[in-house]
Amino acid sequence: MSDLNMPSTPTGLDDQTVAQRRATHGFNDMADRETHGFWRTIQSVATEPMFLLLIVAAAIYLVIGDLGEGLLLAFFAVVTVGLVIFQERRSERALDALRELAAPQVRVLRQGQTLRIPARELVPGDWFWLAEGERVAADAVLRQASSMSVDESLLTGESVPVRKAHLDGPAPADTQPPGGDDSPFVYASTLVVDGHGLAEVLQIGRATRVGQIGASLATIEIAPTPLEQHLRKLVRVFGLMALVFSVSLVLWYGLLRGQWVQGTLSGIALGMAMLPEEFPMALAVFLAMGAWRLARIQVLAKRPAVIEALGAATVLCVDKTGTLTENRMRLSRLVCASGEQAELNEADLPEFAHRLLETAMLASRRGSVDPMDRAVLVAGDRALAESEHLHPDWQLQREYPLSPALLAMSHAWTMSDGRCRVAAKGAPEAIADLCHFPPEATQAFMQQAHALAEQGFRVLAVAEGVSRDGAVQGGQHDYDFVAQGFLAFEDPLRASVPVAVAEARQAGIQVAMITGDHAATALAIAHQAGIDITHGALSGEQLAQMDDADLALAVGQVRVFARVMPEQKLRLVQAFQSRGEVVAMTGDGVNDAPALKAAHIGIAMGARGTDVAREAAGLVLLDEDFGRIVGGVRMGRRIFDNLRKVMTYITAIHVPIAGLALLPVLMGLPPLMLPVHVVLTEMVIDPVCSLAFEGAPEDPHSMQRPPRKGDDSIVGWPMLLQGLWQGGLLLAATLAIYGVALHQAMPEDVARTLAIVSLTLGNLLLVGTNASTGLGWRALLGPGFGAFWVVSGITLTTLCLGVLAAPVRQLLHFGQPTWDAMAAAVSLVALAVAVGAWGLPQRR
Repeated sequence: MSDLNMPSTPTGLDDQTVAQRRATHGFNDMADRETHGFWRTIQSVATEPMFLLLIVAAAIYLVIGDLGEGLLLAFFAVVTVGLVIFQERRSERALDALRELAAPQVRVLRQGQTLRIPARELVPGDWFWLAEGERVAADAVLRQASSMSVDESLLTGESVPVRKAHLDGPAPADTQPPGGDDSPFVYASTLVVDGHGLAEVLQIGRATRVGQIGASLATIEIAPTPLEQHLRKLVRVFGLMALVFSVSLVLWYGLLRGQWVQGTLSGIALGMAMLPEEFPMALAVFLAMGAWRLARIQVLAKRPAVIEALGAATVLCVDKTGTLTENRMRLSRLVCASGEQAELNEADLPEFAHRLLETAMLASRRGSVDPMDRAVLVAGDRALAESEHLHPDWQLQREYPLSPALLAMSHAWTMSDGRCRVAAKGAPEAIADLCHFPPEATQAFMQQAHALAEQGFRVLAVAEGVSRDGAVQGGQHDYDFVAQGFLAFEDPLRASVPVAVAEARQAGIQVAMITGDHAATALAIAHQAGIDITHGALSGEQLAQMDDADLALAVGQVRVFARVMPEQKLRLVQAFQSRGEVVAMTGDGVNDAPALKAAHIGIAMGARGTDVAREAAGLVLLDEDFGRIVGGVRMGRRIFDNLRKVMTYITAIHVPIAGLALLPVLMGLPPLMLPVHVVLTEMVIDPVCSLAFEGAPEDPHSMQRPPRKGDDSIVGWPMLLQGLWQGGLLLAATLAIYGVALHQAMPEDVARTLAIVSLTLGNLLLVGTNASTGLGWRALLGPGFGAFWVVSGITLTTLCLGVLAAPVRQLLHFGQPTWDAMAAAVSLVALAVAVGAWGLPQRR
């Protein structure tokens, strides 16, 4: 691989070279992703109890010589498979779209520009940036490295991070084995835990170390959520009950009446009627489609359970920079320590501003994702381009990163004459500490910073230092620093924020701002955003001095938290949770991961977030706009509401199906529900569950009600009782229609027709009633209910054929009732559904 040698000035590959190498090496992925293929889907359907019962019923009809009904049931079996495949593919397509959004990103150097691209598009020879908290995208050799340590436990089993060094000269053909300090090689899927660097790709995809041992995150099966486990357990319980009742019915029919064939068919019909297999199916479809809908508003849901939790959020803890503001940091003003000021938009900056800006540039890192560094360098490159203040021949010797003990970073440079010069920038109090100001000087210095912060600026202080002996020192305090002044940055508030904050407050959700900024800056931005500042701001220093009880009292009132270190976010999350709040927390750094994981809803930043933060979070905010979080809450409430509606409907419709399959037989009446009728009803239930209810629009008042309680489950007793009430009334009405028809000496087939037509129309009315709950019946005529009308049209057409077309009528064991009888039956069922819907909220 001699063509991968390091150029004298790294510019990255050009587009033509990238295309050539991709044609040779392919994409940087494992190509191992398992999907639910066509035959695997069919296999899963073939093991479902409902499908097996349907096949057995078809076989019995074929054996006893009823060819037409046997073929009809076989046709229904094929339709069942088709519906399941459609639903699987619909969910799979949604998940595929999410996988594309969730694909790891990498900052790559191409043709002299730094671009953010999907990691799978890397090719051998690419140069890409690495920073703390990021996963390495390919096996590579480090060309630049600053204090870099990497966790390689994925490959070595050793949890202690290893130091990395850079390599000059030609790139080797392959990497050395992982493990050991000061190696220049980094490996795909390992984690950068400290420092940053620039690496050149050696191997991609299956050729990497992790690819050779067959490790691929894409093949990990996601464990079912507690809700999914609960529903599966519920289906198993009903399945066992269905088995017991079905076998008992077959034995009762055969032993007492000697009609084993009819008893078997009635038993199969009862078993099919009692199986609520739609519960887990509806949940899977809703969560997959819900995640897809969230992605359309730039919110990526990584775990389905988070979608359910969104609707219950009571507190949103958000960063200021990039979430409430545009993260478009701009250096606006330079302020000398003596008090002189200069605006960056001035044509000619005074000399003091040149010197201050030069020092700030020396304390900033090129290629950094930090908006402050980028703003300083952009402003400096523009303002100092024609001056003597840019020194391309100076060499960076050492970086002193920001730490919890000292909120400032310094760079030590070797000048062209060999002397050492140090530049520092950071929090004003940290710079005052580096300069060893006496108390009165510190107070005056901080008053200058506070005056700028009160104007809404984000303020950093700048200092210049020298080495006492001319050599690079071990720590920042080993230099003699002199304060030069302040940098005043502007980061405008996003236009969507005030409206979103007001909407959150209307929905009963408190918004808390957590930032590392000065308290005055935080309060100024919070006031613009509409966040409550009545109780001022709580600083990280004050927070550290509080015990858990005092902090829990404080978070009951304070909504602005300033100068907060990332590791303090966990305490804030726990303090809110101790008050019974359901907490959503945003974060982007490695140190944010514990808080993101502890929060009920962890929200990682998409562009500026580290891989560690994204892995710990349940949601990823793709465009980092606070308005998207509130939109996600609205979508979460819609999904939860619609899931509840469909669960109520499933409970309701299974009551009359099971009752009509069992009760007529126990009452000594001719069997009413045969397997073909149960399946005909299921052909309505399955598509409306996954189409009509899932697509139903949101309640327009959903963001005007308080959050639901966190322990308020989708499947609860109120919902089950409501479903039983609705289903019981429909059962009573349909059974009464059947009994009265037989009592009036109508033929058995005519009585069955009246009952089945009434049940089917009642089924459609149940769908309309439950799907429009909270919306008003007029909503059925609006957008979102197209699938309901399509299913209704197909169903009504089938019923008409069953009553009017002799061949279909014979297959369905139907007769031809009078129009008067049909009108009376339909009226009774409509009345029953209307009574069952009484008490449901219907806003108009």
